[in-house]
Amino acid sequence: MANKYFIIDFDSTFTKVEALDELCKISLKGKPQCDSHLQQIEEITLQAMAGSLSFAEALERRVALLEAKKQDLTPLIEALSQRVSESFRRNQDFFAHYADTILIVSSGFREFISPIVKPYGVREENIYANTFLYDEQDNIIGFDKNNVLSQDNGKVQLLKSLALQGDVHVIGDGYTDYQIREAGLANKFYAFTENIKRDNVVQQADYEIPNLDEFLYVNDLKRNISYPKHRIKVLLLENIHPNAQAYFEQEGYKVELLKHGLDEDELCEAIKDVSILGIRSKTQLTARAVASAQRLIGVGAFCIGTNQIDLQAALERGVPVFNAPYSNTRSVVELAIAEMIMLLRNIPRSLRNMDKGKWDKSAAQSYEIRGKKLGIIGYGNIGAQLSVVAESLGIDVYYYDIVDKLAMGNATACTSLEELLRTVDIVSLHVDGRVENECLIGAKEFDLMKEGVVFMNLARGSVVDIEALVSNLNSGKILGAAVDVYPEEPKSNDEPFISALKAIPNVIHTPHIGGSTQEAQYNIAEFVPKKIVEYINSGTTFGSVNFPEIQLPKLQNAHRLIHIHRNVPGILAQINQILAESQANIVGQYLKTNETVGYVITDVDKQYSKHLIEKLKSIEHTMRFRVLY
Repeated sequence: MANKYFIIDFDSTFTKVEALDELCKISLKGKPQCDSHLQQIEEITLQAMAGSLSFAEALERRVALLEAKKQDLTPLIEALSQRVSESFRRNQDFFAHYADTILIVSSGFREFISPIVKPYGVREENIYANTFLYDEQDNIIGFDKNNVLSQDNGKVQLLKSLALQGDVHVIGDGYTDYQIREAGLANKFYAFTENIKRDNVVQQADYEIPNLDEFLYVNDLKRNISYPKHRIKVLLLENIHPNAQAYFEQEGYKVELLKHGLDEDELCEAIKDVSILGIRSKTQLTARAVASAQRLIGVGAFCIGTNQIDLQAALERGVPVFNAPYSNTRSVVELAIAEMIMLLRNIPRSLRNMDKGKWDKSAAQSYEIRGKKLGIIGYGNIGAQLSVVAESLGIDVYYYDIVDKLAMGNATACTSLEELLRTVDIVSLHVDGRVENECLIGAKEFDLMKEGVVFMNLARGSVVDIEALVSNLNSGKILGAAVDVYPEEPKSNDEPFISALKAIPNVIHTPHIGGSTQEAQYNIAEFVPKKIVEYINSGTTFGSVNFPEIQLPKLQNAHRLIHIHRNVPGILAQINQILAESQANIVGQYLKTNETVGYVITDVDKQYSKHLIEKLKSIEHTMRFRVLY
């Protein structure tokens, strides 16, 4: 088998920066000429990298501008050690495995290159670079012009002299790296664009690689991650907080952000090549949409509810769904408190009168909240916290839930919905949007309520019969209502809001903003992406609303085999039989199931037959399989 040689550039490839630019910042720090010299060096560097200036001239002009001393190299090395490209940092196994055939070929200088690359396993004899010349006071006064790398076409001349026998791959970001391929001395030139992208260089390249992960993946070489993250596409809909986009991009994923929701047809088209989907409450992820997303790995509901998602369809495709069950709880509670106070004080009427220029100072139909009876329907995260906050304001709290829930503080549990409706002065809905809750509150339920009741729906638009609500508002049975959710809502801020409630004066309308505070959206944008990334990186499904939940330990010095299958008998036995036949040493194994799927995670020693993977994938009833490094 022919040797594989890897020729790697240093500046803007191995490191994120151009070293001479950094040296200039150090050597001229605090001097008046610093900015102008740095700008000149950067311009010269760009011209040389683009091939519009001879390299020998560029190098001589840059070194002359440095005004550097030998002692300036120490802080430079410290700075460069912190600026190694991220994909190089995470692939040290590659450097260890191919130490004999990895060559650093740079027009930079050995004095600062060697201390940076050697900790990664690069051998001293495989480092090819220039060297500085110093005067008696250790001022850098030039460089060794006899070194071939200080000359025009220096990398080509060096490679000719090395006469490497085997496949030669060049990784770099500049024109001088491409010249090696142009001279026929390399099989392929890979334009490295993780730190900087030069279009004229990319156009000449055999392959553009956004990071070292991509190079190792396409060449099936030793690597520390199983799949390049930039190939994982994330689609975020409905104006999700930009922190979510930033987090995914920081992880290396490709992110598309849309401010609006999508209907089913639009979504089916948009998610064909999407691996991670993030939505809020407007977008309906139906079974048809899930079936359209062949590459879908995980779904994030950037809200509390998940009724807009066909959880079973996602499960049957082996796709876990994560939500934010607590992140916007406080925001919804605060809005509920504010609105019940405003309604009891009849603030909507006052606002409308003031807008008309009418001064109507009166205590009629205006009440304190203290001592009133609040009925909470749905005693989940929001309902329970509303209970606590309301009680602190002197409100007597009653609640009803179809599931037995422990009362918070002095709240009173009602045995039926009817009991609660007959008892309270304020009704606040906090149920989910499951089918059983559709029109939970209709004409019959309104009839059970007290005269002058305050009614609030900050839950789901489908749980209230709007026609019945309108009728009771118009009749005066309801003192006032606060509505944040509607059976039909605009997909974006550009669409009009249409509702029979609009013309009614004693209603507070809000555009589904219960959880729309900066704090809540920030918290959600922090929580949901972390859950999804944790699943992708480690296989942990803890917190998923539809998948077998399992908290996995950190993967250490092993490969993790993730097998998702239909929950039928005998799959685990087949997996272990294949592992035994392949003589794969099991480091750890974990299993969790539900009615639909089985989730088996097996950590094995890194040495195993590649045929093992194909055998595991071919097990009958396998839904998904992936390997984590």
